[in-house]
Amino acid sequence: MSPYLIMKWIHVLLAITALGANITYGVWFTRAGRDRQHLAFVLRGVRMLDNRIANPAYGLLLITGFAMTGMGHLPVSTPWILTSLILYVLLIIIAAAGYSPTLRRGIEALDAGGPDSPEFKQTAARGRTIGILLVLIAVIIVFLMVTKPGG
Repeated sequence: MSPYLIMKWIHVLLAITALGANITYGVWFTRAGRDRQHLAFVLRGVRMLDNRIANPAYGLLLITGFAMTGMGHLPVSTPWILTSLILYVLLIIIAAAGYSPTLRRGIEALDAGGPDSPEFKQTAARGRTIGILLVLIAVIIVFLMVTKPGG
């Protein structure tokens, strides 16, 4: 088995881990909305999953992706790679500037005013919108990585 294939296997596992964790957030939030006594636990759990599992996996995806371009002699300027990298940078910016702070503010708003407070409802709606956008961007990146259009 070649080092490239091992790196590709690691890369795919990281993508499954990162995107898979992200996709579960909606399920957890939906369940917590129906059983609000667990809402704080769910918010903190999602924050932990995001900080300790999904985000590190996204970081390692960049490293393994660049390793594969080097090992496979694939130019970063290859259209599907370049487009994926641009989307990746956009994903990281939106996550760092939008999702993570919104999740933190949602926890603070829940602690301060409860689940019916206007601030919590506003941050929950914002987090839902940003979360959906991030998952869509990640799914597009996976599509590009798998189908390699034009290349």
